[in-house]
Amino acid sequence: MESSETPPASPSKPPTQAHNPLHGLTLEAIVTALADFYGWDELGQRIPVRCFVLDPSVKSSLKFLRKTPWAREKVEGLYLFMLREQRRGDQSR
Repeated sequence: MESSETPPASPSKPPTQAHNPLHGLTLEAIVTALADFYGWDELGQRIPVRCFVLDPSVKSSLKFLRKTPWAREKVEGLYLFMLREQRRGDQSR
């Protein structure tokens, strides 16, 4: 008798993320870029979390953001917004 089992699927390639601007970036690189672009004061106004407002540092921010998914999403969203703003600035020159 023949087996009715299907052969195992061959391993497929993971989907590429060529259009994902966050792909390959560390959270540290994102926080550093935001702090450089906006400064800690404005960053704390845009995303009012303690690690950006009271004695801000990259280290304290990373510790908080790694434990807090909603805050990390806000930071990633602001980073994407910053990239759009930078592109607009480059196009107007």
